[in-house]
Amino acid sequence: MSKAYVFTEHGGPEVETFADLPVPSPGPGQLLVAVRAAGVNPVDWKLRNGYRRPGSAPAELPAVLGSEAAGVVEAIGPGVAGFAVGDAVFGSTLTGGYTEYTLLPVEVAAHKPEALSFTDAAALPVAAATAYDALRQLDLEPGATVLITGAGGGVGVAAVQIARGLGIRVLGTASAGKKEFVESLGAVHVLPGPGLAERVAAVAPDGVDAVLDLVGGPALREAAEVLTDPKGLISAADKGTVPELGGAAVVRARTAEVLDEVAKLVVSGTLRPYATRTFPLERADEALRAVEDGHVQGKIVIEVGA
Repeated sequence: MSKAYVFTEHGGPEVETFADLPVPSPGPGQLLVAVRAAGVNPVDWKLRNGYRRPGSAPAELPAVLGSEAAGVVEAIGPGVAGFAVGDAVFGSTLTGGYTEYTLLPVEVAAHKPEALSFTDAAALPVAAATAYDALRQLDLEPGATVLITGAGGGVGVAAVQIARGLGIRVLGTASAGKKEFVESLGAVHVLPGPGLAERVAAVAPDGVDAVLDLVGGPALREAAEVLTDPKGLISAADKGTVPELGGAAVVRARTAEVLDEVAKLVVSGTLRPYATRTFPLERADEALRAVEDGHVQGKIVIEVGA
C-alpha cells in the first residue's frame, strides 16, 4: 500500500484526509516512482476546489494531491526507453505527489542530476518550468526590462533568476515583507497595488518591455497599464483576463527537455529553487495550508522517503 494525502470530494480543506492506496502499476510510457520529495503549488488546492486543467478529465476520487515529485524508479511500463529501475528522476505526476508511490509519464520526466537534491528537484517541474516557458515565450533581448508580478512566490522566484541569467533587468512586485528577499534575487522591488504604474515609472523611466503576470485579477490589470504595447503582456495566473487586455496566456511546453534545461540551470548556479520550508508527509496538510494562505516565500516541499 501507498500512504497518500488525498481529497475525497471537491471543496475546502475539510475534504482532505490521509489514505492507504494500492501502489499504482505503470502503464505504457509510465514510470513507477518511490517518492522522495513532492512540491506544493497553488494548483494543488485549486484542483481540490474543483478547477480542471483545459482538456483534462474529471478527477477520480479519492484523488492524491500534488503535481510534481522526485524519487527513484521502482518499475517501468511497456515501451519505456532511456530509464531503468533505480534511476533518480523528477517530473510532473500522473497520480499525485503527496504519496509514497506515484506514476510519472516519461514525456514529463527527467533524470535527476547527482548534484541536485531530491528536495530541490521536486521544486522544479511546475514553478521553474513555468518560469522557463514564460521567458522563452517573451523572447527578450539582454538589456530589456521586464516587470514580474508576484516575484516572491514559487514561479516568480524562478522567473527573476532565469531572467537575470539572461541579462534582463527585472522589476518585481511583492509585499513589503518580501522586499529584501526579492532584491536578493537581483530584482528591483516594487510594491503592488493601486498606483503601480507611477511606482514603476519612478524606477524605470524608459518604461518596461514586457510584463510577466503571476498574480492575475486586479494586479494583472494594474500591471498592464505600464506597457505601451500589450503584446508584451503574458499571464500564467489569469488566462481569462489577459486576452481582454491584448496580451496572451503563458504557453506551457510540459516536456522532459524543459525539465532537463531547468535542472542544468540549477547545477550551473543560475537558478536556486529556494525550497524555503519542508514538511514530512505526515504534515502534508500544514504544507498545503501554508501555500493556500498565499504568503509563501519561495517553494514549499514535502519530504517523503529517505
